[in-house]
Amino acid sequence: MGLDNVLAIFFSFVIGAIFGGMAIFISRGTMISRQLKVAQRKASHTIAESRIESRNIIQEGRDEAEKLRLSADADLRERRSELARQENRVTQKVETLERKLENLDQRERDLLNREKSIEEEREKVGTLREQEQQKLEDVAGLTTQEAKEHLLEIVEGEMQQETSRRVRQWEQKIKEEADEKARDIIIHAIQRCASDVVVETTASVVAIPSDEMKGRLIGREGRNIRALEQATGVDLIIDDTPEAVTISSFDPVRREIARQALSKLVLDGRIHPARIEEVVAKAKEETEAAMQSAGEQAAYSAGVHGLRPELIKLMGRLKYRTSYGQNVLQHSVEVAQMSGMIATELGVNVNIAKRAGFLHDIGKAVDREVEGTHAAIGADLVKQWDKSADVVRGVAEHHFDMPETSIWGFIVSAADAISSARPGARRESLENYIKRLKDLEEIANSFEGVERSYAIQAGREIRIMVKPEVVDDLGAMRLARDIVKKIEDGLDYPGQIKVTVMRETRATDFAR
Repeated sequence: MGLDNVLAIFFSFVIGAIFGGMAIFISRGTMISRQLKVAQRKASHTIAESRIESRNIIQEGRDEAEKLRLSADADLRERRSELARQENRVTQKVETLERKLENLDQRERDLLNREKSIEEEREKVGTLREQEQQKLEDVAGLTTQEAKEHLLEIVEGEMQQETSRRVRQWEQKIKEEADEKARDIIIHAIQRCASDVVVETTASVVAIPSDEMKGRLIGREGRNIRALEQATGVDLIIDDTPEAVTISSFDPVRREIARQALSKLVLDGRIHPARIEEVVAKAKEETEAAMQSAGEQAAYSAGVHGLRPELIKLMGRLKYRTSYGQNVLQHSVEVAQMSGMIATELGVNVNIAKRAGFLHDIGKAVDREVEGTHAAIGADLVKQWDKSADVVRGVAEHHFDMPETSIWGFIVSAADAISSARPGARRESLENYIKRLKDLEEIANSFEGVERSYAIQAGREIRIMVKPEVVDDLGAMRLARDIVKKIEDGLDYPGQIKVTVMRETRATDFAR
C-alpha cells in the first residue's frame, strides 16, 4: 500500500491529465474550424456585394461620362454656331466700312474739285476788285488808304459826339433812378421801423421819505456825502427840493450805480462810510448783471441770434452809453432793424446786415480803454468772436474809414444815418459837454500814480485819487500843479476848474 499505491495514483493522474488535454485540444480545434467556416462565408458574401457595388459604380461613372460628353458636344455646337454668327456680323461690318470708305473717297474727290473751282472763282473776283478799285481811285482822285483814313475820321468824330451824348443821357437817367430807388428803400425802411426815442440826461432824481434823511445823507461834517461821491464818482445835489436828492454825472454807468446805492441806503437806514462802500460794491455787481440782461434783450429785439456771450456783454455796456444824448444800445437796435429792412429791399443777406448793424457801435463799449476809432476797435472785437468777414467789414466801414467800402458798409452807414439824423434823436451840446468831461478825466488819468479820477460839478471840479505808495504828500501837490498846467494847455473850458488831489492811507486790523 505504500509506494505501489502512490505510483498507481500518480500514473492515473498523469494519464487522466493527458486524456483531458487531448479532449480540450480536440474541442478547441473543432470550435476554431467552425469559426473559420463562418468567417469564410462572411468574406465570400462581402466580396460578392463589393463586386456588385463596383459594377454599379462603374456603370454610374459611364452614364455620367456619357452625359458630360453629350453636354460638351452641345456646348461646342452652340459655340461654333455663335462664332459663325459673329463672323457673319464682322463680315457685314467690314463690307459696310468698305462702302463708307469708298463714299468718303468720292466725297473727298468732289471737295477737292469744288475747292479748285472756288479758288479759280476767288482769283477772278480778286482781279475784278482790283480793276474796280483802280477805276474808283481814278474817279475819286484818292488812294484806298487815304479814303479809309478820311472815312474813319468822319465816323470817329460823329461817334464821339453821339457816345458823349448817350453817356450823359445814361448817367443822368441812372442817377435819377438810383436816387429814386434809394429814396424808396429808405422810405420803406423808415415806415416799417417805429421806435420810441428818449433823449438821455445827465441827472437822476432819487426820492427820499423826508427832508430829515438829507441830513443823514450828508453826515457829520459831510463825511457820508463825500464817501458816496468818492465811491461812485458823481455829484450829489442836496438842495431845497422837497423829498428829493439829485444825482449828477456825465457817465450814465456811474449815475446808475449811485442811484441804486442811494436808494438802498435810504431804504436800509444805515448810512455811514463803511456801509456806503459795501452798498456801492453790490450796486456795481447788480449793474453788471443788468447790462448783461440788457444786451440779451437788445439782441432779441433786433432779431440777431447766435451771438457769443462776450459780444452780448459788451453790447449790454452800451445801455449806459449815449451819443449826443441818444442811447447807444437803443440806437444799435434801430440800426439793426433798419439794416435788415434795407437789405430786404436790396435782396441781399438780411441776417448779415442785421448782425453788422447791431454790432456797428460795439467799439464804444471799450473806447475808453483802447486807442483808436470806435469803428476800428469794434471791427477788432467782432473779428475775435464772429467769423463772418462780411459782418466785420460792415462794422469797420460804416464811417467810410477803409480804402474800399462793401455793400455791408453802405447798408450800415445808411441805417446809422437814418437812426441818428432824424429830429430829436440827438443833442449836439450834450455830447460836447460829455466829451469835455471825458477829456478832463483822461488828462488826470494819464499821470503816473493816479488810481482813478472823477469830473464833478458839471466839469468845474475834478477829484483825483492817487496811490499812497506811489505818490507822497509833496508829490500830490506837484501832481495837482502838473494836471492844472496840462488842462490849461489842452482844453477849452468856461470859467475855472478846481483840481483836488486826494491821498488816503487806510490801516485795517481785526479784533478777535
